[in-house]
Amino acid sequence: MNISNLIRDNIRSLAPYSTARDEYDGDLGIYLDANENPYDNGVNRYPDPHQRLLKTELQRIKGVDSSRIFIGNGSDEAIDLLFRIFCIPGVSNAVSIAPTYGMYKVAAAINDVAMREVPLDEEFRLDVDTLLAATDAATRLLFICSPNNPSGNSFPVWQIEEVLRRFGGMVVVDEAYIDFASQPSLLSLLDSYPNLIVLQTMSKGWGMAGLRMGLAFADPLVIETMGRVKYPYNINVLTQRMVLEKLRGAQSAPVDEIIAQRAWLIEALATVPVIKKVFPTDANFVLVRVEEPQRIYNELIKAGIIVRDRSRIAGCEGCLRITVGTPGENAKLIEILKNL
Repeated sequence: MNISNLIRDNIRSLAPYSTARDEYDGDLGIYLDANENPYDNGVNRYPDPHQRLLKTELQRIKGVDSSRIFIGNGSDEAIDLLFRIFCIPGVSNAVSIAPTYGMYKVAAAINDVAMREVPLDEEFRLDVDTLLAATDAATRLLFICSPNNPSGNSFPVWQIEEVLRRFGGMVVVDEAYIDFASQPSLLSLLDSYPNLIVLQTMSKGWGMAGLRMGLAFADPLVIETMGRVKYPYNINVLTQRMVLEKLRGAQSAPVDEIIAQRAWLIEALATVPVIKKVFPTDANFVLVRVEEPQRIYNELIKAGIIVRDRSRIAGCEGCLRITVGTPGENAKLIEILKNL
């Protein structure tokens, strides 16, 4: 597959905004190129637009060459860039499963790209033939969130590989919740499938949601193109500094404890009378079906607990999505639910 042919013509010929520091790689003593305030206060200089130190650390942790790593202001930046790079407004379309993460559809609408949603079955399983039947010659992007949000389930690797082999466009596998999954990441498949783009985030397993850092892993051509299209200084100095410190110190969130609490929460929810079904999950949340989602949601709000009401989404009728909290928070949630 020649993925260069999938990139929009105007993007292929784009001359990106550049700085003097794009032309020089090294440490200098005096910076008089960027019209910055010269007095050091810790944040008076522009950040590294290429996040070199961060990519070196991520290369070590993820086992992926830095030429295959894009760092964005949340995964949402990467999603938006993919629409701008591959989809011709008003002409191209994209395909996603449903229900799934809502930003794919929002980003498509912003970029004037039709989004075709393919429903999963009642147990949120994927049918590859049905998914691919929704594509045509104008389909440039296909999104699969695994583990999926809001259902929580992962899709078998063989199914995703079948999509990669049979689809002629770019396949975006969103692994935002992969740190909580028993199934391995697809990063090891990057060499085998040039049309694979894997999204990850520092928000969930690493516990850095407040820093807003998303990751994309793909063929070097895709990463280089994303780097040319993004805004020059998309990751600020403080975010780069704090994420680098946490990566070097391996200060990830207690993923093992969250997984253990997930198991406890699933077992406890199954004993609550108002909970009619607890769906299997590979993420740090649990989707449950109840008879009166709005009433239960409101009662939890009154008790000072907020969950996500997904009952108005097609395929999630009657469902609430509950994030796994601390042991105390989970126990309080179960106590309130049992008293409803």
